[in-house]
Amino acid sequence: MKEINEFFKDLNLSSAQMQTLGAYVDLIWQKKDEMNLTSVSDKREIWNRHIADGLSAARFIKKSGTDGKTAADIGAGAGYIGLTIAAALPEMKITLIESLEKRCAFLRWVTVKLGLKNVSILNERARAGVNEKYDYALERAMGKFEDVLPVVLSYVKPDGKFIAFQSGDITGFTAEKYFLPGENKPRFLIITNGHN
Repeated sequence: MKEINEFFKDLNLSSAQMQTLGAYVDLIWQKKDEMNLTSVSDKREIWNRHIADGLSAARFIKKSGTDGKTAADIGAGAGYIGLTIAAALPEMKITLIESLEKRCAFLRWVTVKLGLKNVSILNERARAGVNEKYDYALERAMGKFEDVLPVVLSYVKPDGKFIAFQSGDITGFTAEKYFLPGENKPRFLIITNGHN
């Protein structure tokens, strides 16, 4: 079984980046009940469930190319995906898109506390037909894949990629399999290209 430290090795994260992620976990733990951020019972679960998901996406993005690239975390919630990627891939610009102002306030607070200069936050509902396009658009737990697909694809540049977190493979789409620490059941990043 994969352990969380293997995710760090795969990405060659510096000790400063690991400290940033550790500080993020501490901030989540500090506000988890007040902000209803997660139901985990200890910090290790935050690492193994949430940070590991974000690092899985960061690993895929790093292989695909990061220099001068942008990414949007659609329905960012507590920022598990977007903020983890921002810490792991500081050369990228990350936009967190979240409809709840309370969550956006949390994201702004965390971004300042962590000193992340490559993050911007938009307080808006994800919708089709947006003007701003990204090299990567990511979605985790927004709903059924077929329902979120047209919405999230509208955020993707023609030569960009949409990355969805799913518990199973989806026919007709590229799937990148990964395992969370302590789990034997595979999870999948479903990847599709943007459209012209």
